[in-house]
Amino acid sequence: MGYAEKRGTGAGTYYRGRYKIAPGSYGTVKDDDGRTIRFKKKREAEQAADAAEVTVRAGTHIDRSVIPTFAEYVQRWWARQDLAPSTMQNYPATIEGHLLPFFGDKLITDISREDVEIWYNAQRAVPYALASVNGYRSILHLILEDAVEDIDAMVKNPAKRRRNRGRRAGRAANRSPEKVVTTALGALLVAERAALLSGRDDEFVQEVAVSYTGIRWGETVGLDRQYVTPGGIQVQEQLYELNDGSFARGAPKNDSFRTVDTPAFLDRLLRDHVRQRPPVPCPCHGVRTVFRAADLRQELRVRREDIAALAGVSPVTVSRVRTRPEMTSQRTRDRVHAAMIELSVIDHEPAPEQYVSHWGRNDHRRRIIEPAATGWYPAKGVAEPARPVCVVAGDTWPGTVVKGRYSAGQSTACWAPVAKGLTQHGLRHLHGAMLEDIGTPPVLANERMGHVDGSTPGRYKHVLPEMRVRLLADLNRLWVESLAARAAMSPRSPVAVLDRLLQEHSAEQLSRNSPQRVISQTIRRMESLPDLHVSTWVA
Repeated sequence: MGYAEKRGTGAGTYYRGRYKIAPGSYGTVKDDDGRTIRFKKKREAEQAADAAEVTVRAGTHIDRSVIPTFAEYVQRWWARQDLAPSTMQNYPATIEGHLLPFFGDKLITDISREDVEIWYNAQRAVPYALASVNGYRSILHLILEDAVEDIDAMVKNPAKRRRNRGRRAGRAANRSPEKVVTTALGALLVAERAALLSGRDDEFVQEVAVSYTGIRWGETVGLDRQYVTPGGIQVQEQLYELNDGSFARGAPKNDSFRTVDTPAFLDRLLRDHVRQRPPVPCPCHGVRTVFRAADLRQELRVRREDIAALAGVSPVTVSRVRTRPEMTSQRTRDRVHAAMIELSVIDHEPAPEQYVSHWGRNDHRRRIIEPAATGWYPAKGVAEPARPVCVVAGDTWPGTVVKGRYSAGQSTACWAPVAKGLTQHGLRHLHGAMLEDIGTPPVLANERMGHVDGSTPGRYKHVLPEMRVRLLADLNRLWVESLAARAAMSPRSPVAVLDRLLQEHSAEQLSRNSPQRVISQTIRRMESLPDLHVSTWVA
């Protein structure tokens, strides 16, 4: 039979229940979280010990010697996972860097809610970003939830959050910052700047397409030319960027296969873009993607030779002027700087061999989207602090981008921010905001964004053709309004595709307001008026 063991002295006296597991081996009564229960009365401890010993004799007692540690269980758990490539590469970093150091040696059934909260608060104190710490806890919850199913002695998940517990004050401060969005005009300006930074029209078409379709980054990078059809983009796959810089091909996030309707202006932009770009398959998967990243290092090398030819010096002299100007004469520096200003934007389309496969998310952020949105190149370590995007103000606004170490001395202006904090994913948020602004039915908005309404009312909502027609008309209207606002800033653009659109817009406005058209419209209105019968009075 079990017995009660007295512990402590004075007011701190308590009893714990002890029961026989095997000859010469005794266990202690514990709660579901693995903590020893402290009984105030001896009789209560004896009764609990007797009940525990009954389970031992009945064969339902769990032998703790066969219970795995957290590290042992995770090793078996990981071997049976079949997840997306990006998830498979992210989980080990979290498990090895944040979970095993704290829980690895503990028996998995001994992990208590108190242990989880101590670990969670320690992670918050480092400090890591709140979203990161919550992500670590989600993985811990997932592992322990599977352990509840796999291990009989695992009664409950200690990582499960209790509702309505903890401090309420200050919770709003812990929320992730709201995603920065801009307007339709802001998206147009960012797209124009992106093209100027890359020296080609591709980035303009790409950023406009994301703003008016809301497709994800992986879906944009992996968009195959065959899926760009008249009137829509078929989202059939995406490319996952892995930590080593390679890309894995897979289904869209959450299997969100869909066709995104495209307004008329975007239909034309994409059609012309696909026609003008060589269908070069990427070396990683052989996919002929719509948007490709240019090897900027190759472009810099070509530009150095072009600068040398224009300045009448050798390419070595150009490099010397840019890296060690004190070794060259003032006259040579002036000639090279003048040539650099004139050739700062690449007007030619890179040859197929100059293409690399795809834009990396961080590379695109650092070189394209962040400087386009904020007007500043982000810092790159301690040696390379943040610096403004320098331009030479000329006849075409927003100026000519000047790159290189001495760009500040050659420029006459810098870009003002369009939307500080705007990211590539923020353009997807912008599309969602645009859909909300024009009153798009939620069922159609969810379809475009690749979301699913799993509620019962959601099953009874369907997309009608009239909804699509109204949506495309409204998106086209937003584009025309943003194009008109851009034309009011400056009628021309150094970006070739936007310059053509601005000229077409101006010509359409002139045609619409021409005297001949006004006269013909007046005549048509008069002809449509009903006949007026006038009575003549004779005195």
